Amino acid sequence: MRRQYKMIYYKTDEDLEKMRISADLVSRTHGVIASMIKPGITGKEIDQAAEEFICDHDAKPGFKGYGGFPATLCISVNEQVVHGIPSDKPFEEGDIVSIDCGVYLNEFFGDCAFTFPIGEITPEALKLLHVTNESLYRAIDVATVGKRIGDIGYAVQNYAEKEHKYGVVRELVGHGVGKDLHEDPQVPNYGRRGKGIQIKDGLVIAIEPMINMGTRRVKTLKDGWTVVSTDRKPSAHYEHTVVARKSGTEILTTHEHIYKALKDNDEIIDLDFPRKN
Repeated sequence: MRRQYKMIYYKTDEDLEKMRISADLVSRTHGVIASMIKPGITGKEIDQAAEEFICDHDAKPGFKGYGGFPATLCISVNEQVVHGIPSDKPFEEGDIVSIDCGVYLNEFFGDCAFTFPIGEITPEALKLLHVTNESLYRAIDVATVGKRIGDIGYAVQNYAEKEHKYGVVRELVGHGVGKDLHEDPQVPNYGRRGKGIQIKDGLVIAIEPMINMGTRRVKTLKDGWTVVSTDRKPSAHYEHTVVARKSGTEILTTHEHIYKALKDNDEIIDLDFPRKN
C-alpha cells in the first residue's frame, strides 16, 4: 500500500520499479522525436510518430484526452511556453521547440520535456536554452530528503531570474507524478528556501522550469491550451521526473536518448550542455 501524507502519495519500491519502466518509455519516445525534428517537419508528423511508438509498446499517451487535450505531445514553438497543440505548420530554421511528452504504462505515468533548437538559432536563444537546462539540474540538486519544496523553487528562481534576468513563469508549476499525471505537491519554479512541505523518502515529482527570455507574464490563447509569453519573446522548458530517496535523489527519466539521436541529426546544432542526463 502507498503511504499517504495529506494528499501526497509516497512511492514504494514496487511502485518505483513500475515507474522506472514508464520513465524509460517516455525517455525513448523523446529519442524518436529527436531523430525526426528538423526544419520543414511539422508538429503533427512528430505527434503521430510519438503516438505510434508509445502504442507499439503497449502503453497509452499520457496527455491525449487528458482534460480534453487533443494530442499526444505538447509542442510549443518560440513564444509558446507550454501546452501548444501540434499543427501542420513546418518548423523553421531558428525556431526553438519545447516538446512535452507523457506515457501511461503499468498503472503509472512518466513525464519528460525538452526544448530543441531548429537548425541554427540566435546566441540569445541558445543562452536561454542553456540557462533553463542548468536551472533544472540546480533544482534536482536540492530535491533531496530533508529539504523543502521551496528550496527547489529558490534554486530555479535564483539562477534564472536573479543571475540571468529572465522571467520565471509563476502560473505553471511542476508536480507530483504517479498513478495520476498530476499529483500533490505542486512544485513551483520560484520560492523561499526552507519553506513548503518537507521532502521525504519516496516522493516522486516532475521538476520543470519554464523560463521566458523577457517578462514572466503569460496568457492562454483562444484555443484554451496554448500558453504564450505576453511580450512574445521566446520561452524554454526542460523537465525530469525524479524520486527522492534516503540514498540520494534518482532521476527516473533521461535525456540521453535525445542526445544520442541528435548526434546523427545533422539539422540540429550541438547544444553542448554542461550537464546531460
